[in-house]
Amino acid sequence: MDGILLDMQRNLVIGAVIAVILAAIAVPSLLDEGPDPVQPPTTPDAVASQSADTPVEPAVQALAQDSLRGPLTGERFYFALPDRFANGDPTNDTAGVEGGRREHGFDPTDSGFYHGGDLAGVTEQLDYLQGLGITAIWLTPVMTNQWVQGGQGQESASYHGYWITDFTSVDPHLGTDEDLATLVEEAHDRDLKVFLDIITNHTADVIDYEEGQYSYRPLGEAPYTPFLAPGDETVKVPDWLNDPQRYHNRGNSTFEGESSLYGDFFGLDDLATEQAEVVEGMIDIYSRWVDTGVDGFRIDTTKHVNIEFWEDFGPAILEYAAAQGNDDFFMFGEVYDANPVVMSSYTTTGRLPATLDFGFQSSATAYASGESAAALADFYAQDDWYTDADSNAYALPTFVGNHDMGRLSSFLQGPALIHDDLLERVEFGHTLMFLTRGQPVVYYGDEQGLIGRGGDKDARQDLFATQVEQYAEEELVLGEPGARDRFDTTAPLYQHLVELSALRQEHPALADGAQIHRGAAQGAGVFAFSRLLPQDGIEYLVAVNNDVTPAETTFTTFSADTQFEPVYGAAVGITSGSDMQVSIKVPPLSAVVYRATSAAPGVDAPLEIAITSAELTGRAEISAQVTTEGSAEGTAMADVGMPFVQVTFAARAVGAEQWQVLGTDDQPPFRVFPDAAALPEGQIELVAVAKPLSGPVASATTTSTVVRPP
Repeated sequence: MDGILLDMQRNLVIGAVIAVILAAIAVPSLLDEGPDPVQPPTTPDAVASQSADTPVEPAVQALAQDSLRGPLTGERFYFALPDRFANGDPTNDTAGVEGGRREHGFDPTDSGFYHGGDLAGVTEQLDYLQGLGITAIWLTPVMTNQWVQGGQGQESASYHGYWITDFTSVDPHLGTDEDLATLVEEAHDRDLKVFLDIITNHTADVIDYEEGQYSYRPLGEAPYTPFLAPGDETVKVPDWLNDPQRYHNRGNSTFEGESSLYGDFFGLDDLATEQAEVVEGMIDIYSRWVDTGVDGFRIDTTKHVNIEFWEDFGPAILEYAAAQGNDDFFMFGEVYDANPVVMSSYTTTGRLPATLDFGFQSSATAYASGESAAALADFYAQDDWYTDADSNAYALPTFVGNHDMGRLSSFLQGPALIHDDLLERVEFGHTLMFLTRGQPVVYYGDEQGLIGRGGDKDARQDLFATQVEQYAEEELVLGEPGARDRFDTTAPLYQHLVELSALRQEHPALADGAQIHRGAAQGAGVFAFSRLLPQDGIEYLVAVNNDVTPAETTFTTFSADTQFEPVYGAAVGITSGSDMQVSIKVPPLSAVVYRATSAAPGVDAPLEIAITSAELTGRAEISAQVTTEGSAEGTAMADVGMPFVQVTFAARAVGAEQWQVLGTDDQPPFRVFPDAAALPEGQIELVAVAKPLSGPVASATTTSTVVRPP
């Protein structure tokens, strides 16, 4: 939701602040508010090795497993603002309220007010969504909002859903609780899931300060004195939300340091999420929304809530959902940061199933713009930060544009002006998203070629016939501007996404398969990788080319003298040589996919594995190197001729019997970054267990020391 609130009460030159924030994110290099990734070791690395011909004790053998794939890792999301998607019931446009837009928030001619879209409209367009090939619908918050905020001349409405007052009911602009139930039921009848955006960080801006000042007050100072205007004493539901003591009351966040957690998000009332009453209250609120039958939550402003809250909230909601029979309930948090070290802390220490992958958005946009393939490879090399016992990077929803930042098409206009290839670049960006790890998210309207003029309101066009002059005049990727319904199933980008969805559906390895790096150009050019499901061992070869000229690449596969049939973007198959190498030609701004006609082999020679660890404090690296017996010295899994192997890491206190699994890595370099706070303090044993597609496992153990920070 960062960047969503441009017009707030007590205007404090917020527009300039938002512009800075959005600019920092649209240029994909967000590295803020993160802990030091790896603490410098204070003791020499502990290294131990062992080969597969050394007997592996049964307790260690049992640790050999496949990399985790949770119950929801293969979805294809469609993200929409109900108010801007489709108007299925014009009778609720003003929420049943008399008066003007200041009273009910409806003004379809203003980009900052309600336009009439609703849940009934989403239900009416389920055939359109199903035809696109998506499997899950994600909607911005549907809870009842404070409809208009901002002083005279600065008004804006909560059409986006992020200014909640009643956390227990559907906003009447969007329909009724029954309308939500109908949507969920009819979506499920089509095997479509429904996800709701939720908020725990803040409520609508209701609390005021007696001091009449709103700049941030640090923790070392007394908070502001809160008060409620007459008539606002009971506006929030449940009632505990009306108690000002449940809020921090420290003024507006500067989005730096402690204020990121304790400050008001652009004036919105910041909940004291460290309080037990707030934790319990939020768990109760969203347990009720689980009861609506929805399939999961996207969690707004996750990074602005203390991580201890997530340690309680995430497991509690998942446990409640499972008790209601929904074992597949899934949640992902909005951590507005492109740094995997920062984002991953919420899925490891914070115990959420996933975060929205801003790192992918940053790297994919840069690559689609023509920047280095090697930089994209460097991004994926950081996936190990997400690996732990119950989550990893394969569950991350990936995206290329959204309601805050803007659309991919708007980011690519610069390079496209040079080469006159905007359609090709937008298609290419989505192709990359569908072929790589993670769960792709299509932002509504991208399939119709909408561009917009930037982020926030400039990226929230109506998909039904708009009455906003700016929206009607805007250029499209392809086609003519104008005020008309835009649900054209023959649109080129719609059809491109249909093709990509069908490809991913037909070939599950492209959704859930291990992603193994094969090669990347230092500048613009080919990024190549393999995808493989260990259940069948069939290797897929994928090569994407962001250059404006054709490119050829040569890399090693898992199999010698093996035929690979064309699956996408190519007409003729290829065959690997006796050295396991293939050469692939890739057209400009395109991708090619090949599928092996036989499974990759297991191991012929015994595996050898070495495990390395320094003193463990913070999130420190534990790594393993796997080789085959008799291979050239230094030849590791990333090198020529090495088989597919997965490595599981585990720990236990010295003298203990039970191993604690730390995670399984399915691509080299093999490593995990556990939170030392979750490990036994003092001296521990570590083990790494290498599992090939077939053949004996190998393991190695070492000892290390866990040191708590002072």
